[in-house]
Amino acid sequence: MLIHGSCHCGNISFELDWAPDPAEIPARACSCDFCVKHGGVWTAHPSASLRVAIRDRARVSDYAFGSRTARFHICRECGVVPVVTSEIDGGLYAVVSVNAFDDVDASLLRPAPVSFEGEETGARLARRQRNWVADVRFVAAL
Repeated sequence: MLIHGSCHCGNISFELDWAPDPAEIPARACSCDFCVKHGGVWTAHPSASLRVAIRDRARVSDYAFGSRTARFHICRECGVVPVVTSEIDGGLYAVVSVNAFDDVDASLLRPAPVSFEGEETGARLARRQRNWVADVRFVAAL
């Protein structure tokens, strides 16, 4: 399944190639203060591939907080956070916001609250390596 998504103004867009087609898409609602305030509900599949395009890099802010191991790519124009990346052992991993999906039937989404409170940095990075998209590329405009 090829999933398209973007921020509200389209400055940051993505294509998530999820194979095989999912019977359901986990939608993890993170309970950290940042995600709660931004409505962060994330998904990933370790065998998926992700292409992220940014039209105007000057209109994107990268925000890292807490352990500073993840970069939230925030559109400065519309304020949406469609993609989060984490560099681990020289590889780039990512999750995408289900709220940024353009073309997915909402009935596929399986929302679930998650909390990573108290998770040590090593365990956090290992979890991301197991569960996040490992084939991530920033490309020319989609």
